[in-house]
Amino acid sequence: MLIHRFERPRRFVAGTVGAPGERTFFLQASDGGRVTSVALEKEQVLVLAERLEALLVEVGGDAGSGTAPERTVDLDPLDQPIEEEFRVGTMTLAWEPEAGEIVVEAFAATEDEDTEASDMLVVTLRPEVALEFAERAKSVVAAGRPTCPFCGGVVEAEGHLCPRANGFRRVARE
Repeated sequence: MLIHRFERPRRFVAGTVGAPGERTFFLQASDGGRVTSVALEKEQVLVLAERLEALLVEVGGDAGSGTAPERTVDLDPLDQPIEEEFRVGTMTLAWEPEAGEIVVEAFAATEDEDTEASDMLVVTLRPEVALEFAERAKSVVAAGRPTCPFCGGVVEAEGHLCPRANGFRRVARE
């Protein structure tokens, strides 16, 4: 198994390549000239962000309280070149109480659940960095196509035939 390990990397972000509706989502860790990019689904990015926040609340590492210094969210594009190492299948989160850090593990997708993943990304993060990651990840997911307020379906630029509005065509607003 090839393990891409990053201990407190300079940068760990979620980002996309492509136009809304055709985006490819990536997790990207970089440190010291080394960049690792892994592809995953939009839903996986959102779940990872939500689980990171929930884990930090659970262990008391929520830096989002009023006493914490203001966090800065990394809004820069993904580091170039973006070369997909693998597509993520499963992920795990762990809290390391001795170090006060979170470990994110992303395993390469496999053909079936009995096959061991061939690649793995392991990233160790301080709580404040994990929260910054979560904030950016949620904003990246939200930056896609708008959803219809009636049916929840995606509203394309050319419009949307909404089943809950008797076929009325809704058009995306810029």
